Amino acid sequence: MKKTNVTAALLHQVWALTRSYWKSSEKKKAFALLAAILILNLGVVYMLVLLNAWNNAFYTALQNYQTEEIFSQLWRFTKLAFAYIILAVYAYYLKQTLILNWRRWLTDRYMDEWLKAKTYYRLEMFGKDMDNPDQRISEDVSLFVTRTLSFFIGIVKALCTLISFVVILWNLSGPLSFAVFGHPVTIHGYMVWVAVAYAALGTYVTHRVGHKLVGLNFVQQRYEADFRFSMMRMRENAESVAFYHGESHERKVFGDRFKRLLENFWKIVQKQKQLVWLNSGYSQIAIIFPFVVAIPRYLRRELTLGGLMQVATAFGRVQDSLSYFVDMYASLAEWQAVVDRLTSFGAHMKAVQEAGSQEHVQRHIRETGPILLDHLEVDLPDGKPILNPLTLSLQEGENILIRGSSGSGKSTLLRALAGIWPFTRGGITMPSFEHIMFIPQRPYLPLGTLRDAVLYPGTRDRTDAELKQLMEDCRIGYLFDKLHAEADWSHVFSVGEQQRLAFVRALIYEPSWLFMDESTSALDEDTEAAMYQLMAERLTRTTLVSVGHRSTLTSFHDRALTLNKQTGEAVLSDI
Repeated sequence: MKKTNVTAALLHQVWALTRSYWKSSEKKKAFALLAAILILNLGVVYMLVLLNAWNNAFYTALQNYQTEEIFSQLWRFTKLAFAYIILAVYAYYLKQTLILNWRRWLTDRYMDEWLKAKTYYRLEMFGKDMDNPDQRISEDVSLFVTRTLSFFIGIVKALCTLISFVVILWNLSGPLSFAVFGHPVTIHGYMVWVAVAYAALGTYVTHRVGHKLVGLNFVQQRYEADFRFSMMRMRENAESVAFYHGESHERKVFGDRFKRLLENFWKIVQKQKQLVWLNSGYSQIAIIFPFVVAIPRYLRRELTLGGLMQVATAFGRVQDSLSYFVDMYASLAEWQAVVDRLTSFGAHMKAVQEAGSQEHVQRHIRETGPILLDHLEVDLPDGKPILNPLTLSLQEGENILIRGSSGSGKSTLLRALAGIWPFTRGGITMPSFEHIMFIPQRPYLPLGTLRDAVLYPGTRDRTDAELKQLMEDCRIGYLFDKLHAEADWSHVFSVGEQQRLAFVRALIYEPSWLFMDESTSALDEDTEAAMYQLMAERLTRTTLVSVGHRSTLTSFHDRALTLNKQTGEAVLSDI
């Protein structure tokens, strides 16, 4: 019963992952390709039936030394083989076309879900059980599509082969008569039953030996991704590691993760070794087994040599079809692990999206006017309040400095205003996000040209001359010659240069409200003052809301919102 439930659950998961594509706008093209692939594979099966009949004619001609018939059959084989090759090549080509179309569609769907409603951010912040979403989208989607289509086509082809060759084998094998305790027993089509018994035994033993591969493959993919991630993370923080001389610690982390990877991989190798023993013995015995079973009829001259070869070939086709799951067991185990990972990935994304949709914040959007907080309460993920119910009005034109000790909730308050912190209750009235810009302490610089990085997220454009002037105004004009170069700019520029690039963006987008989370922490006081003075001169319609610790910031703000870590209170006062 447990095995049945597991199989039913797997099929339900596979259907949940596949139905969306086969019901999408591309369904007509997809079904047309699938139909063509199935027709071509049926043609391949038909060619195998004709080649099986050719075996009888050719080897009978060899047995009888019929020279003319031998060469006639060789020419016939050439034509059959040529047709078989054409069908096989185009079946493969159309199958790969369908795989590419399906993978593109499913990858787009997962990317859309991952990016929707800040899911990517919430998975990183709150999805503790969710690991390596990049691997799920890049590798698992490809494996799922390839294996699912291959298994479906393989099963259909195996069934058609089985039906075709069972009839042939039944007619060729004839009856087997023997006595049991003096009673005559006759088994019609006995080689069919022998093939069924042989395949059933092989399938059962293979499952008993290899069923643990599913869990091992699932864990292996996670260990592989964790190992890659640890090295990628060090590369992204190479300078910090170098300053700390932390190579030995990082090497230990790499070693520990690689050790887990190798230990689990060795368990897979041990299981695969058992399967190789089983499959190798199974397949080698299958070569000679039909001859052993059919040789008595040949020796009694009930079969010609051609008939014997045709029986052996038909037996092999029936046994291959019935043994499909034996041959594909290792791949099926990996496929099941992929299905589990994609299903859990989708479930985690849905969970964090539902958590975000259940945010207990009444948001009211209007084009102009103050930002109003109505009994806004901000909690930690464990439910502990970090900011008690706060009611206040942030007026346009009044620059606000948010200050308080570390851990008092300054950055978390900005996350709540930005709508990316789900543990929030109360009411917020503010302009739409099109009129608001948030600048974190370390601004994000996307891959691509420096021009793309400066204009990020790319909803506005400026000429190169305008960008040059803005960069000079923000004291990074010396970077202009790199404007059309491509690089990983977050590793090229210092944090101070990245922060000044963020001020260039602010001048480009001219938001109504500019929220800055310690956005000048890497700048000297003179440059910091110059940036704030530049904002005041150029962005006359922009209200600044800054998070910071420096006392030098007070001269650029009109009021201060002071957060108390111990009490969770927030007090708005004049500076």
